[in-house]
Amino acid sequence: MNAAPADQIRLLDLQALDVRLTQLAHKRKSLPEHAEIVSLEGDLAQHRDLLVAAQTEESDCAREQAKAEQDVDQVRQRAARDQQRLDSGAGMSPKDLEKLQHEIASLAKRQGDLEDVVLEVMERREAAAERATELTGRVASVQAKVDDAVARRDAATATIDAEVATVTKEREVVAGSVPADLIKLYDKVRARSGGVGAARLYQRRCEGCQLELDITELNDVRKAAKDEVVRCENCSRILVRTSDSGL
Repeated sequence: MNAAPADQIRLLDLQALDVRLTQLAHKRKSLPEHAEIVSLEGDLAQHRDLLVAAQTEESDCAREQAKAEQDVDQVRQRAARDQQRLDSGAGMSPKDLEKLQHEIASLAKRQGDLEDVVLEVMERREAAAERATELTGRVASVQAKVDDAVARRDAATATIDAEVATVTKEREVVAGSVPADLIKLYDKVRARSGGVGAARLYQRRCEGCQLELDITELNDVRKAAKDEVVRCENCSRILVRTSDSGL
């Protein structure tokens, strides 16, 4: 393939722009905020799970407390009725009175036990409520950190995207000034060579593979016409000759 030396040199400008686009893509993908957000969102999910567990425990305790207080009230009412019967003593034999006294004593013990249950449930409910309050604060704190990291990531991404847009337009201009067949070859080589399709021959060294051309390769390049598109024998990239090539 033949192409004007100026067109070949423009491939170096095109290559520099493509390298910059690759760097920007890597920079965008590797922003530290990405890992930070993933870590924070993991913490946030864990704290939210703990918060739900605390809220659920508080709700369960509330129902348990209501049931226990209802049991206490029922025992208290029954004991009050029995006490009224005992106080009146109407139509009751001594044996019945003794039995009623025993039942009142049993109800008093039962009421005491149930009140202990109520106190124990209230303590668990209060502890769960305190944990829920604490975890609510933690969730809010971590969420604020997530929001801050997302804002920083978005700002950095917007800056990178703006540069990508600028470089892409520059690339379009440069690519538009290079013959289509040369661009096609450059893109084909670049796709096969790790993103580098054209490299400068500098001081007898290919800047694509960083290998110095041997004497035979140098003589072949020297003999090639100025408009001939030469390739590096080592890496197959388009080898662009300049005044610094050392030929």
